Amino acid sequence: MDDRFSIAGRTALVTGASRGIGRAIAMALAEHGADVAINHISSFDAEIGIPDAAQQFVDEAQSHGVKAFAIEGDVSVDGAILDVYDRAVDALGRVDILVSNANIQIVSPFEDVTPEQIDLQCRMNYRVPIQLLQRAMPSMAERGWGRVLTLGSINQANPTIELAVYAGLKSAQYNLVMNLSRKYVKTGVTINNLSPGLIETDRNRFRRENRADWEAMIERISPMGRAGQPEDLVGAALLLCSDAGSFITGANFNVTGGADIPYN
Repeated sequence: MDDRFSIAGRTALVTGASRGIGRAIAMALAEHGADVAINHISSFDAEIGIPDAAQQFVDEAQSHGVKAFAIEGDVSVDGAILDVYDRAVDALGRVDILVSNANIQIVSPFEDVTPEQIDLQCRMNYRVPIQLLQRAMPSMAERGWGRVLTLGSINQANPTIELAVYAGLKSAQYNLVMNLSRKYVKTGVTINNLSPGLIETDRNRFRRENRADWEAMIERISPMGRAGQPEDLVGAALLLCSDAGSFITGANFNVTGGADIPYN
């Protein structure tokens, strides 16, 4: 393996990472040598029948010879994200790599979106990342090395009407990434945005209850003819979280199976 992709000796915090895309990225970081802390909510894991999902991650990650920790915390609660970050620092010693993955997506006709749903999405998808970056990036800059990766969405540039609020906030998050990349560009800290297309996760399991409808959705929005898997995000994430990506900052990486390419 090219040493530029090695992150041995680094430490990482990945929020919302006991399952799905967050888990896949966190496990890849562990496989490539980083000590990793994941944030999770046990009750959410239990709802889908995997109450020990976080412990399963820890056990598997540690099998790669690194330290791994699971940090319980509902980051939608005011101040909780800062507590999660501080607990990660206590466990790891520092945070070199930060993956801001925890978010919420509410599918609803625009006319039916409630003020409470708006507030929750604004808090989780914009305010929480801001607070996390405010806490993490200055210390990275002081040490002269850091990697920040925010999880965006194809919807930030290709909005879907039933995800109007979510799409708008993901667009705002990428604007934040571009702004912060300029602020930290000479410090050794990079910040980038990774935008998935249709990825098969627990979040969209309700869409797979009718297999015919799911296949029709894939046909409609995925030129490759399949939904992505969480592991399909790993290659780009490793590039952006390692020395191999040291000259990349303020960028948006689409991992969409070609869904963002205009077809005639």
